[in-house]
Amino acid sequence: MHRSGLLRTPLALALALAALGQIAPAAARSPAPPATAAALPSKQYRIEDFIDTVGVAGASYSADESKLLFSSNKSGIWNVYSMPADGGEWTPVTRSTTDSTYAVAYFPDDDRVLFTRDQGGNELNHLYVIDRDGAERDLTPGDKLKASFAGFSHDGRHFYVSSNERDPKVFDLYRYSSADYRRELVYRNEGAYQLGPISNDERWLSLAKPTTTNDADLFVADLKSGQATKVSEHSGEAQFTGQDFSPDSQWLYYTANDQGEFAQVRRVQVGTWKHEPVQQADWDIVANYFSHNGKYRVVAINQDGSTAIQVYDHASGQPVALPKLPAGEIRNVSISRSEKRMAFYLNGDRQPNDLYALRFGEQPKQLTRSLNPAIAAADLVDSQVVRFKSFDGMSIPNILWKPHQASAQAKAPALVWVHGGPGGQTTRAHSAVIQFLANHGYVVLGINNRGSSGYGKTFFAADDGKHGREPLQDTISAKRYLQSLDYVDPERIGIIGGSYGGYMTVAALAFHPDEFKAGVDIFGVTNWLRTLESIPPYWESFRLALYKEIGDPATQRDFLIATSPLFHADKINKPLMVLQGANDPRVIKPESDEIVAAVRKNGVPVEYVVFDDEGHGFSKKKNQIEGYGKILNFLDTYLKGDGKARGAQP
Repeated sequence: MHRSGLLRTPLALALALAALGQIAPAAARSPAPPATAAALPSKQYRIEDFIDTVGVAGASYSADESKLLFSSNKSGIWNVYSMPADGGEWTPVTRSTTDSTYAVAYFPDDDRVLFTRDQGGNELNHLYVIDRDGAERDLTPGDKLKASFAGFSHDGRHFYVSSNERDPKVFDLYRYSSADYRRELVYRNEGAYQLGPISNDERWLSLAKPTTTNDADLFVADLKSGQATKVSEHSGEAQFTGQDFSPDSQWLYYTANDQGEFAQVRRVQVGTWKHEPVQQADWDIVANYFSHNGKYRVVAINQDGSTAIQVYDHASGQPVALPKLPAGEIRNVSISRSEKRMAFYLNGDRQPNDLYALRFGEQPKQLTRSLNPAIAAADLVDSQVVRFKSFDGMSIPNILWKPHQASAQAKAPALVWVHGGPGGQTTRAHSAVIQFLANHGYVVLGINNRGSSGYGKTFFAADDGKHGREPLQDTISAKRYLQSLDYVDPERIGIIGGSYGGYMTVAALAFHPDEFKAGVDIFGVTNWLRTLESIPPYWESFRLALYKEIGDPATQRDFLIATSPLFHADKINKPLMVLQGANDPRVIKPESDEIVAAVRKNGVPVEYVVFDDEGHGFSKKKNQIEGYGKILNFLDTYLKGDGKARGAQP
């Protein structure tokens, strides 16, 4: 089946030292810019220049494969566009000026379009169609529901949608007629499973059941009988994830890490429940899916902070040669229904997402040029992978961005950048805000502290029940590592992060008040009790797993108070900046209101920026310009400067 947006919600969505070891940098992913380091950057760009880089995402071929459907923030807000599959002018499909709107797919037999949007970032997405007459229609109407596209049937006569309209805590599966949108309930999700892929014959549904953030069982449901069979017998904790059914619907391909540190691909035969190995690697295999008729199998590997894509001829098992391209990584491969064409993205440090397309056997064609032409790519910086030993000897992987202008003779201020999650990962990729900070002379160390994904299940589990303690100590070790670099000013090191990374930022200021000179909290948790008690109802499938990872508000109240920065805000004595979306359903606005008020009582400079039309993440260009611009001003004042050039803003 063609599928998109299936509910495979990891905990990472719940929130996106002493002895130093040997530094282990990886080779930069691209050649050095054609100029000496001393000559770069040739200029410092405004935040407007970085945000004027065009964002593009997604790719769906039209029925006749003459056009591609995709999403872009070209207008300042995400909307849906189409363009000729061989390149050409963009045609706007939606023209929203208020709510970010994202492409889902063309219909298999005509040019009708499916797309999705929420309301001001509240994450209550609905599924919409632009019908044959050009009118927009909500296929999932109702208040306070969340719906996601779950794929077209192989013959295109139906499509599937998950929705929590019956019960806010669980997602049921509905089958819609592609002709007239009549629908029927095909799976009533009484077990609060996470829904996975559907077989081409429309009989089998993959289901997941998390028990902890490190353990999830795999089930296969028979849509005729509704019976679900567990197919993931194992000892110890292990993650099983359904990936795709075989083209003949006889096998479910899945990933599992029960036989080692990293997830490998195996398959289970429906009915007999016999398992077979398929593929393993030295890192996590994070995706495995088939083209429409099964000619190709596509695999994605999380390889030390980078994405490695492999395409196989399924019948022979032989790899398909991918094109040689400029610096960057191939991502998000989409193969047309005829299996004659492929679209994909190229992404790198100095290469924001650009859409490419090819006919198999021919050279690819670049369809977009996303980097703002006002920016010289040579002025951007390449990241590298570095590792240090944390306080207890654990090796911590990181992504490091070094400004061109930083040297032993011109030491630069630095930031420890903490990702969301907790189980997220900082990877090698283009980041407008990190490149903006590097361009203005800030070293950025994207720490993958213990508990981050991508480095094996033992490392991933190493933060369980320890938040605010050992993982936080990793950030202190990261500071020590930065101080060991001869081009870093050891007295000017701050900390920044979003979501769980925002929690780590404020926790560092509260529990280690003398370590970092300033902190930037982007919609971070500061009161675990409130956050865990106010999680959206549709997180029910992994609520208990979240409690086991962070703490149960019913039985571990004292522990959660001890690890929540809000209750220790009187110890914060360094400047703090907080950014918040008013419609955030994960970290609600009162969370940020309270930490700002508490820290202001200390007489500490606090800057608070609230966006009334955003949620958990800032999707609109005007808000990114304001927010990221204010971050630089804050850092220039309190980290790079003496705190007197600019005062804190209300």
